[in-house]
Amino acid sequence: MMNIQQIKEIIPHRFPFLLIDRIIEIEEGKKITAIKNVTANEQFFQGHFPQEPVMPGVLIIEAMAQAGAVAILSMEEYKGKTAYFGAIDKAKFRGKVIPGDTLRLEVEIIKLKKSAGIGYGIAYVDDKKVAEGELTFMIG
Repeated sequence: MMNIQQIKEIIPHRFPFLLIDRIIEIEEGKKITAIKNVTANEQFFQGHFPQEPVMPGVLIIEAMAQAGAVAILSMEEYKGKTAYFGAIDKAKFRGKVIPGDTLRLEVEIIKLKKSAGIGYGIAYVDDKKVAEGELTFMIG
């Protein structure tokens, strides 16, 4: 288990762009489960959409990427480095994420080389899959 302060020691993201609140399970370099508590106070809800607030799909994907970055950058050989988003493939959105939802982000690292890797992420609200995709990243 990892709290927000420990996450900030691993990845450089900060408010308002840090999109994970805690890590509930991690196997460094292999897989991670993170939580994002979606609140009505999120800045993006002011414009997306004021009459029907919905978390933008691109931010759900970014939250998965941040979780995957924590899984990789927790490894001793990558401490102090940054994981940059390289590509998204096979992204699918299957449901809305709204204020009050708890977004569970599960990312499995499926390929890891010295300076790049690929992860597969799935985002859930309760047990309902709301988004998924293959994330490519570069480590620098």
